Parts: sequence; C-alpha cells; structure tokens
Amino acid sequence: MSTEQELDILEMPFEGLAAYWLSIKKILDGRKGKTIIKDEIAGTQESYIRHLLETVFSKMDLALVRRLAEVKRDTLLDDYRRKIDLMRLALFAVASRENPRVTLVRMDSKFAHAPMSEKKAFDMAQGLMDAVQEKGADRATLLAVDHKMPFDRLVVKLLFYVMYARPDKHRLDGLLRYTKSRYFTEGLSLAIDNFEPDFLAYHLEGIRDQTMAETLRKMDMSLEMAVGIRDKLPYDDIFKIARAYMPS
Repeated sequence: MSTEQELDILEMPFEGLAAYWLSIKKILDGRKGKTIIKDEIAGTQESYIRHLLETVFSKMDLALVRRLAEVKRDTLLDDYRRKIDLMRLALFAVASRENPRVTLVRMDSKFAHAPMSEKKAFDMAQGLMDAVQEKGADRATLLAVDHKMPFDRLVVKLLFYVMYARPDKHRLDGLLRYTKSRYFTEGLSLAIDNFEPDFLAYHLEGIRDQTMAETLRKMDMSLEMAVGIRDKLPYDDIFKIARAYMPS
C-alpha cells in the first residue's frame, strides 16, 4: 500500500499521516486485513512507522511498546535534527562563500568522531563534481539531499554544493530541481537570491525548530492511532485521536 517516497514522517502533513493509519484500520476491519501488517512492514522504509508496525501489532506488553516507541522517537529526532543542522551549515556557507575547509570543520563539530577524513571528504566531493558534469549523468540521484541518507553520504553531498557555489552561487539555479529536501531547497533558493548569511541562518534555525516540534507531534499521533487500532477502537474514535494532534 505504501512506498518509501510516499511515507516520510518529517515532511508529510498531519492529514496524510492520519489518512495512512485510518487506511490501515479500514483494511484490518475488512476481509483483506489478515496480512496487511506484514505487507506494510515489508514495504515501508519510513523508520518510525515501520517500528510501530513491528512493535504495536506484536504480542509485546503495551507498556514496553510505549517505552520502545519513546526511545525510537527520541533517537530519530536527534538524527533528523543533526542532519538538518548539517544542511543549515552548508547553506550558510553557500550564502557567505565560506571556505569549504572551514565548512567541513563546522560540520565535523556535530560528531564525536568525524564521519570521514578531510581528504576522503574532499576527494569524494570532487568525484561527485566530476560525475555531475558527465553526459547523461543521473542528477536526480547524484544531487538529492535527504535526511534519510547516512551521515557520511550527506556530508559529501553538502560539501559538493558548497564547492560548486564558490565561484558563483547562481550556478546552483539549475540544480534546485534535484535537491529533494524541502528544507534544503528553500534555503538554497534564498542563498541564491542573496539573502544575508546571518539572516538566512536565523531563518533556517526557526524552520528547523518548528519542523522538529511538528515531527514529534506526528510521531506521538502515530503511536496513539496505532495503539487505538491494536485495541480495536471504532474507526470514528481513531479519527478523533488524529484530530486531537492536528493543527486547528
């Protein structure tokens, strides 16, 4: 029923996420619901939703399910926040034409141990630069920036954007269609439009904080809806749970 592209708890709206759980409820209440959870676990790459599918609908005690959901939620939120911060540092660097070496040091400060050496990071970023220039290059894959990708891969991609923009950040205009992440795309567009670096950093911090707050609420909504489905509450009651978490 779902695909990796369709399910992204960080970027999908409350209504879309609520509709997902309501569809699970509807299918479970019908004749076709016997294998829906197994099918969803197999086909869902969204980390928190998959975690709930694996635990809420297992034979685990509900108290343990809730504890594990809280741990998974906090772990993922920390991961997402750090990746958004890496994007924010790269966007500041693009806006200010910062030395890429300085940018890499700033990004490395987000880790207890840097994801890779400076030499490897720049070699891979240069390799990406060369690959993008090749005829027939798959730019949609090469240039995508995503909070789901591993830290080392994300650092290399962000370093590429900083390096590519250094001579003239308006060169990035043609790359905006490939960037994927709404947060990064908006920030890159503002940087290209010559917004002041300090203002851009402040603006992006606000978006980051709001995104994290909304994602936490969406995760909590998902947990309560999934538990309600497990407890076989009526469809209308599951919908009431969703409405309690939705913005007015």
